[in-house]
Amino acid sequence: MTRTWNVRTVTDAAQVRIATARLAAACGVTTVERTRLVTALTAQLRQRLTKGGEWKVGAGVSLSPRGGELHIEVTPAKRRPDDRQPPWRASVPCAEDADVSGTDPADDDPTALAEALFGADEDAALLLDRLDEQESLVAFHREELHQTNQGVLALHAELDAAGRAQRELFDAEQKARQEAENARGRLTFLADASAALTASLNHEAIVRLLPALLVPRYARTVDVWLFDDVDDALRGGPRPAAAVLAARRGRPQYAADHPGNLPGVDDQPASALDSGRPLLCIPLLTRRAPQGVLTLSPPDQRWDADDAVMLIELTRRASIALEHARRFEHNRDIAETLQRALLTELPTADGLSLAARYLPATRGLNIGGDWYDAIRQPDGSLITVVGDVTGHGLHAAVMMSQLRTALRAYAVDGSSPGRLLTRLHEFLHRLRLDLYATAVIARIHPDGDTLTWAAAGHPPPVLRDPDGQVHTLDDKPGAMLGIPLEQEIGDHTVALPPGSTLALYTDGLVERRAQGIDPGIQRLADELGGFGAAELDADLESSADRLLSPLLSDSEHDDDVCLLLCHVHGRPPRQRARQP
Repeated sequence: MTRTWNVRTVTDAAQVRIATARLAAACGVTTVERTRLVTALTAQLRQRLTKGGEWKVGAGVSLSPRGGELHIEVTPAKRRPDDRQPPWRASVPCAEDADVSGTDPADDDPTALAEALFGADEDAALLLDRLDEQESLVAFHREELHQTNQGVLALHAELDAAGRAQRELFDAEQKARQEAENARGRLTFLADASAALTASLNHEAIVRLLPALLVPRYARTVDVWLFDDVDDALRGGPRPAAAVLAARRGRPQYAADHPGNLPGVDDQPASALDSGRPLLCIPLLTRRAPQGVLTLSPPDQRWDADDAVMLIELTRRASIALEHARRFEHNRDIAETLQRALLTELPTADGLSLAARYLPATRGLNIGGDWYDAIRQPDGSLITVVGDVTGHGLHAAVMMSQLRTALRAYAVDGSSPGRLLTRLHEFLHRLRLDLYATAVIARIHPDGDTLTWAAAGHPPPVLRDPDGQVHTLDDKPGAMLGIPLEQEIGDHTVALPPGSTLALYTDGLVERRAQGIDPGIQRLADELGGFGAAELDADLESSADRLLSPLLSDSEHDDDVCLLLCHVHGRPPRQRARQP
């Protein structure tokens, strides 16, 4: 059903307003929606009446499966060409069984106007009640929102505090981690530096190593001041006063124009020799007295306290390494003196040249059981021997001396090389010292043409013929001397024409861990074969040095080296004819 009203005056507009309110109420429109609709319609009518003219208001109800709707439309009663304002339309939902009969505009009957006025007041009262409810609800929600905001603010404050605490904990963790990393770096450096210092038994190498270890990580400059006697050393050249105090007091000293506050270190004024640099002077202490002072300048402005503690500990370990190196060098000198004192001078013989070389091992105390000897016989022959007692140290050297003395005693009766070795075996076996020995003995007669030799567990002799051919005399040898075994060591004989050269040696000359002994013996034979007969006749001593040089140049030798060269000079044919 559709209703249409024409509006020209305010009274017409009021009547249409009342009719629209009634129509909306008849359609079951809610109070709020009805009030909104009537208020919006009133505002449109007031706006259009201001412009003048006549306006048409249409109202209708439409039904659909989704429900009913009340439609209101305001359009000009007569469309003017210059009127571009679009029609005003509004729609509100209503009940499907809406009854819109009897909803004509109110007339001038006062009763009808009063009813309409009271009806509008009732709607306003209902709206006010609804507004009161909404205001109460809004106030409730406002209070809830306020409390929620307070809670949010408190939560934010707690989160901020937790964030600050977390950042502080993170910073503390980072600081602790950095300190732990620095401490680990110091410990690693201290361990590596200690290993490097104690690996050397040469005090000069240790002194050279200290600056290489400390610069530039922990020091800008390093000076190592060593002395044997403190009073004599302090009377030497100019030294920082802090270094002198460190030597006298045996405590680390820090010289600078500001306090160092380093644990265990005494503060001193800046050094007059170099006032612009702080100096840390640490004594190199031994169990008896200081042996020197280590003077450092910092890599930056000053040292961290932990770095200073590490440097003091490193200096203590360097001092121990220096003390051990000096003691080792002292003992090594004693050992070498003893070893060489046990080696006799070689005898001279007509028609025969001898040259011997003894080189102690490049590691250890340089004292071992290698020895050589040459013993003149009553018949003019010469007994030559090279031997090696197992092991190293003073015990091996003493055993070597006993064997050499026993051999000289046994050689008096002119026994053959095999018999001499057999008697040495029995001698050593009876001693039961858990020491064994190897040896090779050769008997040479300058006027003879034969060589007799015997070996007991020893590398074979190498013989060079006058024409340069080299032979390894590896006929069946005996076992090592002193083992729990009865043995009779036999002799072997080979021709020895004039111009021949015999090489007796110990395994330290030819044996290498990675290659064994056979390649070394072959190298010795090759080197000996490269000599000419003339140079061996002329200077056997120089030939011995030239022979050793290539054999020992490849690496350090871990064992003693002993070499004995025997060269038979060439003789005129007439002398050779008189030989028996």
